[in-house]
This record gives sequence, C-alpha cells and structure tokens, in this order.
Amino acid sequence: MARNKLQRQQQVLGYLERYGSISLQEMTERFECSEATARRDLEELESSGRVIRTLGGGAKYESHLTGREISFYEKQHALYAEKEAIARKAASMVEEGDVVGLTGGTTTFLIAKALKKRKNITVVTNAVNIAMELSESDAVQVVLTGGVLRNKSFELCGPLAEQTVSALNIHTMFMGLDGITAEQGVSTYSELEANIAKLLMRRSAKTVAVFDHSKIGRASLFHVADLSELYACVTDKEPSASLRQSAEQSGVRMLWTGGTEQ
Repeated sequence: MARNKLQRQQQVLGYLERYGSISLQEMTERFECSEATARRDLEELESSGRVIRTLGGGAKYESHLTGREISFYEKQHALYAEKEAIARKAASMVEEGDVVGLTGGTTTFLIAKALKKRKNITVVTNAVNIAMELSESDAVQVVLTGGVLRNKSFELCGPLAEQTVSALNIHTMFMGLDGITAEQGVSTYSELEANIAKLLMRRSAKTVAVFDHSKIGRASLFHVADLSELYACVTDKEPSASLRQSAEQSGVRMLWTGGTEQ
C-alpha cells in the first residue's frame, strides 16, 4: 500500500509539473482514488514543500511560484534585528484604547511582543502563536479567531475565521506579507491567508503593511491588496524609487526605521 501511495504521489507531481495545477475532482478521477485519499496525498506533498494547496482543495506546483513558502521557524531568525526595529516603529503607532489587528508572520509576532506591556488595548489575530504570546499580559485583551490551522504560519483560516472577523471593528491592522511591488501590490503564498487578510482589511479603519526589505520587488502567488488600499508601510530600509513614487501617488505613508517619512 505504501508503495502504491508513493507511486500515486509521484504521478501527481508529474501531472502538476506538466500542467501547473490540479483540482480535487481532477485528482480523484485521474488517479482513481477517494476524495479523502486525494486530500491526504496533497497534504503530504505540501508538507514536503513541493506543492501548495489551493482554496478548493486542489494544489499548484511549487516551481510555478516565486520561491518556496518558508515556515515560521525557518524565517524567524532571518533579519531579526531589522524586524524588531520595524515592530517597534509599528507599535509606536498604537494608542491607548485601540483595537489592533495582527495577521500571522514573524514581524507581526514581534509587534505583539512590543505590545505586551501596553495597557487598555485589544488585539484581534488569527495567529495562534501571537495569541499565546499576548496571553502573558493581563492588560491586553486578545480576540482569537476560529478556523483551520496552517502549520507553516500558525494562522487560522477558512470560514470559521472569516465569520469571527466579519463581526468585528478594528482601528489599525498590521499585515505581514510575502511580497510587495508597485505594480502588483501586496501578495502572499497562501490563498487562505490572502482571503482572511482581505477580510481583516475590510473590517479595519486603516491597514499598515509591515515587511523587511527582502520582500520588496517580489510578487507571490495570491494577491491581497493594491498599494493604494494601504494606509501606510513600515520597513527597515528606504524602498525603491518606484515603490516610493507609487506610494506617494496613492497617498500611502512610507516609513522606514532609522530614516525619514514620506
């Protein structure tokens, strides 16, 4: 049975390499397996880093994307000092009484750490690790959405998460991302995370994108928002001229640590 499963998964990879994507229905019909088996196969292939799941239950081949999705543990120490500086600058934008939204991500996790000593604020998040970090503070109220856990980011996604968020009003939402360009705006590797981020934006008075310089000029698979939909961006280095110009034209504040503000 294990050999049959391995053979089937190799055939699925061959199909994805040729065609780029496969739906759950296509997989059950082409490979003569149950839906439950198809889901397990795709989950195992996603865990191996070779495919990325899509919202309908299917998958896309990893080589069709801009790079591999990296887990939280893999990237938490990359550019750590830069992310800490971004987090401090972002946290300085929060005032007493604010309702703050935090998506998952290594930079937003550091924003949560920076907010732990603050008083009379509420944090709405769909990231389990952020909620656990803030649970140590008696002065910060935490609202954690329900949903299905993505183990690479610790984010809760799907209908349960979206149902919770749709009933909330957020003052400022800090959004992590996997890529940002002047032309394609904000993007991420996961369709599920893109969907919950969009809803968080709709429920927020203003959205602040937080990212280190390695994300600039990169476009990931799923679009989250145009640059013009943001209130501000906080990063660690002066962005490219094209990104700064596009932000200026859209009325988006562009801030970077140790630098000036546009």
